[in-house]
Amino acid sequence: MSHSRAVALMVVVTLMWSIAGVVTRHLEAARAFEVTFWRSFFNACFLLVALALWRRGGLWRSFANGGWPLWVSGLMWSIMYTCFMVALTLTTVANVLITMALAPLATALVSRVVLKQRLPARTWGAIAVAGAGIAWMYGSEVSGIDPQHLLGTLVALGVPMAAAVNWTVIQRSSHRGRPGATQDMLPAVLIGAALSALVSLPLAWPMQASTHDLSLLALLGLFQLAIPCLLAVQLARVLPAPEVALLALLEVVFGVAWAWLGAGEAPTPHVLGGGALVLLALGTNEALGLRQARERR
Repeated sequence: MSHSRAVALMVVVTLMWSIAGVVTRHLEAARAFEVTFWRSFFNACFLLVALALWRRGGLWRSFANGGWPLWVSGLMWSIMYTCFMVALTLTTVANVLITMALAPLATALVSRVVLKQRLPARTWGAIAVAGAGIAWMYGSEVSGIDPQHLLGTLVALGVPMAAAVNWTVIQRSSHRGRPGATQDMLPAVLIGAALSALVSLPLAWPMQASTHDLSLLALLGLFQLAIPCLLAVQLARVLPAPEVALLALLEVVFGVAWAWLGAGEAPTPHVLGGGALVLLALGTNEALGLRQARERR
């Protein structure tokens, strides 16, 4: 897959990830851990069927032969799925999103140490500008130092930290792993969904989701988690890990747009200005990357 096509698909992935906020705005009764459980449960069910059919009986061998990268990646997916929702029950959405903006920097540092990957100056610059844009978008809404908000922020740190490890492990396995292992990273998404559902199930009682809620959560499990996460695993083999994390910031921008169009939550000038900075950073980084690629030819 070419770099430009991988970037385009990663944009589609972030667009699918971004529908979570607007969809949950239309839930009737399901809340917090129950939302996490049902979303992960439907995600796991779809992946189990899809991967079993795709592998034609080889799925269970993938679990046995995938090696430690498969299970580490699965654990990271489960942390990302769970910490996001738990953090939202403890602090504001703004606090969680600002914390998630650390993902590109964390991924760049982890990949630099583990993969000895040298990043071009344009990527470091894009990370800095995009992070400033996210902070501008939500900086005026960040809560003060409150014990509960502080705890929520610490929980939210699990998302960018797990993402940094996840993208790096996936890329490492594609370059250094055994030939069979590089093809077995997709089941990690299933492992993550199953672990997230198991962890959140005891905390989801009593179940209150209506049939309407279950239909929306099934939609999230399939189109907001399963399909885009499978695509992201494939794309992480083509794109550098820091670039994947940088492009993933588009989820925040798209999420604001969905909330505006689908839930009537009009963005403030801070959100519009910060979103423009994020788009400028990503666009400039990719344009310079394409230009350098053409010059090498």
